[in-house]
Amino acid sequence: MHDYKKTLNLPKTKFSMRANLTEKEPKILKNWHENNLYKMIRKNKENKKIFFLHDGPPYANGNIHIGHAVNKILKDIIIKSKNLSGFDAPYIPSWDCHGLPIEQKVEEKLGILKTTINTSTFQEKCRTYAKNQVKKQKKDFIRLGVIGDWENSHLTMDYKNEANIIKTLSKIIEKKYLYRDFKPVHWCLKCQSSLSDAEIEYFNKKSDAIFVAMKSNDENLKKIFNTYILNNKETYLPIWTTTPWTLPSSQAITIHPDFKYDLIETKKYNLIIAKELVKNTVNHLKIKNWKCLFSTEGKKLEGIKFSHPFLKNILLPVILGTHVTPEAGTGAIHTSPDHGEDDYIVCQKYNINTINLINEKGNFKKNIHPKLDGINIFRANQIIIQLLIDNNCLLHHALLNHSYPHCWRHKYPIIFRATPQWFININKNHLRFNTIKEIKKVSWIPKWGKSKIEEMIKNRPDWCISRQRQWGVPISVFINKKTNQIHPKNSLIMKKIIKKVKLEGIQAWWNINLKEILGEEFNLYNQNFDILDVWFESGSTHRSIKYKNNKNMKNHADMFLEGSDQHRGWFMSSLMISMLINQKAPYSEVLTHGFVVDGKGQKMSKSIGNTISPNDIINTLGADILRLWVASSNYSNDITISEEILKRTSDIYRRIRNTARFMLANINDFDPNKNIIPKEKMIYLDQWAVSHTKILQEEIILLYNKYNFHGVIQRLMHFCSIEMGSFYLDVIKDRQYTLQKNSLERRSCQTAIYYILHALVRWISPILSFTANEIWEYLPGKNSKYVFTEEWFNKLFKLNNDLFNHQFWNQLIEIKNEINKFIEKEIKNNKIKNSLEASIILYVKPEIKEKLDVLGKELKFIFLTSYVVVEDYEKAPKNIKQSFLFSKCKISLEKSQDKKCERCWHYNIPITNKQTYNICTRCISNTQGDGEKRIFI
Repeated sequence: MHDYKKTLNLPKTKFSMRANLTEKEPKILKNWHENNLYKMIRKNKENKKIFFLHDGPPYANGNIHIGHAVNKILKDIIIKSKNLSGFDAPYIPSWDCHGLPIEQKVEEKLGILKTTINTSTFQEKCRTYAKNQVKKQKKDFIRLGVIGDWENSHLTMDYKNEANIIKTLSKIIEKKYLYRDFKPVHWCLKCQSSLSDAEIEYFNKKSDAIFVAMKSNDENLKKIFNTYILNNKETYLPIWTTTPWTLPSSQAITIHPDFKYDLIETKKYNLIIAKELVKNTVNHLKIKNWKCLFSTEGKKLEGIKFSHPFLKNILLPVILGTHVTPEAGTGAIHTSPDHGEDDYIVCQKYNINTINLINEKGNFKKNIHPKLDGINIFRANQIIIQLLIDNNCLLHHALLNHSYPHCWRHKYPIIFRATPQWFININKNHLRFNTIKEIKKVSWIPKWGKSKIEEMIKNRPDWCISRQRQWGVPISVFINKKTNQIHPKNSLIMKKIIKKVKLEGIQAWWNINLKEILGEEFNLYNQNFDILDVWFESGSTHRSIKYKNNKNMKNHADMFLEGSDQHRGWFMSSLMISMLINQKAPYSEVLTHGFVVDGKGQKMSKSIGNTISPNDIINTLGADILRLWVASSNYSNDITISEEILKRTSDIYRRIRNTARFMLANINDFDPNKNIIPKEKMIYLDQWAVSHTKILQEEIILLYNKYNFHGVIQRLMHFCSIEMGSFYLDVIKDRQYTLQKNSLERRSCQTAIYYILHALVRWISPILSFTANEIWEYLPGKNSKYVFTEEWFNKLFKLNNDLFNHQFWNQLIEIKNEINKFIEKEIKNNKIKNSLEASIILYVKPEIKEKLDVLGKELKFIFLTSYVVVEDYEKAPKNIKQSFLFSKCKISLEKSQDKKCERCWHYNIPITNKQTYNICTRCISNTQGDGEKRIFI
């Protein structure tokens, strides 16, 4: 028997079927590093318009988690797609390096307290720790396939950046937005420092909910209630609270000026309660018999004094505030300016000041009450409840499970505590109003981001920017010892400080020589030792990071991209600082992604044990699988991950890889410099394939521009599985393998594959970066070393043939899909072994027949059968039971009676043929003659 295999153009490639990503990816990374790929990209794009994605700095502490991976991969996909779109899109990685978590880690690792060593030594140890953490995280981010300027990353602890942060503060001071005040702020007893809104999380907490009776002996009360208090019963103004520990610092009772307040009589006493809350209150107090004696407006009670429930000789005046609500309680609020924003504001109107009864650890100071001296506030609740019972002032006690603010680091309940802090006035010069106006100019993705941050700006208090720590950028101001005012020439003095910090880092401030800076005035001033909120630091980075190329300069970010929690964090702090200094937003677009959850929709948590490490995924499946999972997910919502999802992602990857491999294998002998076929000479099917690829490329570019990456993956999968795998690549096998090597028909097919593959490798490069790099190595006709310096493929063309247009080929695909189903059914029924054994007659409606007839003898190559005849639909025999879902077509299928060609495997040698060799006439032509001619397929 003759071996015809040698006469076929069989596919051949060194691009392996098995990805072996875990082995290949580190080698590719090494190659990128050795050739300084990032610098090559920048060189290639140096005259292009800049697209600047400003990296939100992750915290330099701990291992990277799956959320980090999502964030960095999304950024990398955008950067790479923008480079493909003709932009110069740099990526400068950034890190937050200061703050409490690093302080704590250093103390823990060294077994020391920061109070036991000098500030400079402690800061150096913090700096060393942060540097090592950055190095560790950087290695992991690079392993994700993220291409960036890793050698010149932005670290907030770099001396020049510390100086720039101080410079930013100086400008804000110049504009007189900074002030110092003694008022309540979020305070963590574990951190022993103030916290920003962005450092708070809400968890459920069980609290003691109590109704407390405030007794009155004020004779003026009788006049207000028209002498109804002459019933010889004690009269109380009850309050409700979930923080009994705040009662010692009560200085007033707030009621609403416009509410009606009822004087109600019970069996034991009289109570004054807001009319809307009477029924709710008596139900809680289990009072069955009561009656209303009289009603009055809240404002008429202003100034009436009630006795403190357990502290002797302290009277609490009634004051008026509109923050009192009718939703819960009694309509009266015990008021402590030390422990509540609303309390502080209303007390300011009445010249009631803070009294500061609790220290930084949350312990009561001495001489408040003998039973409370040195007691922690959370242990004090039971003591205070007992004091209320002893004084007959506790009306009701229950436990309430409710949402309560916690420190996001310690997961420990926070308190409001009055302390001297530095604040930025966000109402000055209409800053709040102007900020809300400005955010309307920003593109928020998803759109709900705009309303979310708008609401936050409307309701946020002044920004507390000071922290009581050592590892951070100091609030570099000098304060007059007597007046507490900032030095009038602070901005000029700050310039000297900034110069020193650029050379020596923040240590320059802690080691400062006051006399050298202030001259003889140094005796009048104190040096401030608070440090800046780390959100102020990260919010200042847009003023430090600038990028320029040969023709353009960019100091405004095109995009910020972070998790949805950053509306109150980095998005907010950057926005406020930019508005304070530049009166405009620091970004044009803001894109947010959700959090990663497990297969059951639960948030990733170490305590639950459902976390998945990105490094574990990379070490078992490869970074490209992780990148593909990120791209396949709808990141605008929470992102689900599980082993099953990763398995499905691997299946998607294999489909894309195998498609590329098939195409590479079929152009192994193709030299684009010699073998390219001009468009007008290409086979019609090849023309369609290239044109279809161009149309798809336009769709994919649009999806990338809209940051719809899961849409990109969906179109890629349809393209690889249906349009290529089930149609074009399946159909062209015969022409590619059996026709003469250098025939126009085969080179036409290779030209199409060459064009398609050049487009495909670019489409996948932002997502499957390692695989795209590998494909690029085997791709002929490339002009550069890396696909990442390229732009979208521009040699694709569109059809201009009225007959063989996209509608024609799309209808042909539809018919082919239906015939495939029918053939598969017949194979299952053992009527035939494969499609080439089939001899079919198609009965179709006239409008379809007209199109199919044009293809003539080449039609069989579409359906991968040995024999096809097209007849009028009406001629279909009645005994044909099988009818396609495609209603304009019926089919009759018989097993071919001809012999199988040993070369092309078509059943097209008549059984009566007496020839001595077993190949068909077209194979004879392709091996010995002028070759088979094709026009359409």
